Amino acid sequence: MEFPEKWLQDDSLGELISCELRLQIIKGDIERGTVLTENQISTRFETSRSPVREAFKILKTEGLVELGRMGAVVHGLDEMDIKELNDVRFLLEHFCLQKISRTFDEEKAKEFYQILDLMELNAKHNDYLEFSYNDLSFHEKIIKQAGHKRISHSWENIRNIILCLLLVATEKRFSEQKGEIGSLLRNHRDVIEALLAKDEERLESLTKKHLVDTNNTVIDAYIRGEKV
Repeated sequence: MEFPEKWLQDDSLGELISCELRLQIIKGDIERGTVLTENQISTRFETSRSPVREAFKILKTEGLVELGRMGAVVHGLDEMDIKELNDVRFLLEHFCLQKISRTFDEEKAKEFYQILDLMELNAKHNDYLEFSYNDLSFHEKIIKQAGHKRISHSWENIRNIILCLLLVATEKRFSEQKGEIGSLLRNHRDVIEALLAKDEERLESLTKKHLVDTNNTVIDAYIRGEKV
């Protein structure tokens, strides 16, 4: 699996390199304790060392590597890291769902239904990559519609890791747990309906269930060594 370039938030080479390395670290293809050197990575990507340094700094801020004299030492994610990321994601999404539910209407719901339609089409064509990206887009729209600058900033800090975790979880579901895709789609549809009903208790329940399911799938695929 390679990180699709069209998903990049900017077109810098450093961003592309960080995305490729991040996905390989989270999938476990680059193991914990591996030392990545600037020369090694610059040769692999046929570039100078400058964008590699940029990529290493990005990964360091995400806690995936530690920079040392010999290069970037891979830390990866453990089970607690993944649970904590989901805790942060729940806090952000739950707040934003409560906020946008106050003014949510049929017109705003159309934007979410359009993304859901794409996810259903992706599932029909067994395209887990596009399904993952549209899944992220659905949740990202919740964040953006809240119009909260500080929460948006917090989301940006974890966005790329969340996308990689979604890729890992979704690839496993499509390859081994295809029956769960229908339930996942229903969960998203239920969120839209709960927003329209302004049912905050239901929104909280749906968000918790979705993140717990994703957390368990990722841990099975990554932490317990069952690579997808």
